[in-house]
Amino acid sequence: MIVLALLFAVLGAFSNALGTAFQRKAASTVARGGGLGLLLALVRRPAWALGIIGVTGAAVFQALALVNGPMALVQPMFILELPFALLVAVPLLHRRLPAAGWWAIGGVVAGLALLLASAAPSGTRHQASMDRWVPALALTLGAMAAAVVLGRSSSSALFRAAALAAGAAVGNALTAALMKSATGRLADAGLPAFLTTWQTYGFAITGVVALLLLENALQAGPLAASQPALTIGDAAVSLVLGVALYDESVRTGWWLLPEAAGALLILWGVLRLTRVVPRLGDVVH
Repeated sequence: MIVLALLFAVLGAFSNALGTAFQRKAASTVARGGGLGLLLALVRRPAWALGIIGVTGAAVFQALALVNGPMALVQPMFILELPFALLVAVPLLHRRLPAAGWWAIGGVVAGLALLLASAAPSGTRHQASMDRWVPALALTLGAMAAAVVLGRSSSSALFRAAALAAGAAVGNALTAALMKSATGRLADAGLPAFLTTWQTYGFAITGVVALLLLENALQAGPLAASQPALTIGDAAVSLVLGVALYDESVRTGWWLLPEAAGALLILWGVLRLTRVVPRLGDVVH
């Protein structure tokens, strides 16, 4: 089951990166603009259709990963989306990845491997009682609302981008928690149970809200402010929700030292990648 969870999580990260890269490729071939005209121009591009297939596939792979493994294992694996996006987009957009980019990708992958090997996340539950959901929803939705307020009230572009990205990270983690419960219902009781559980509609709504927060974060300030908050925030909040809702566990004690080292290596790699991306024409987003 853990092997399947890892496999589906990697496929999900790659599929989302592939979808993002092809959507970016399609957008680069049409005139700048917005509204219905832009959408009509995009739907005629095969690259855009491939992008939509990639994003849809990512959602399916994520659901399969969450059915087969704990959130604390699955969600951090989506950190791989950033290096995957670069590796796909660079040849697709006829760019060249500098040596610093390769070192950064290596840092992210090595840090993630060290973090997950040290933490060894485990857990088999797919459902949580309402007395667990109520405080989890209150805290996460409250954090998302606070991120919006802080982002709108600050005059600093860096702070706005980081705050909104942090809100998107919380939204992504909450979406995964709700999706885990909904897909668990699907696996256990079939489609009728999936369509009648509130978590199904909950993850659809929170997923859209998280996407809107991310888009606003990317518009508010530089990628160097938003990407670290998004990457580290999603993994950290997912870990907390996995433990609080589904009784997942990770190693503690002296294992915290290599876990912290892995997290710092990931952060270093992400920060380095955000410096490489602008020089490549912002191929990731």
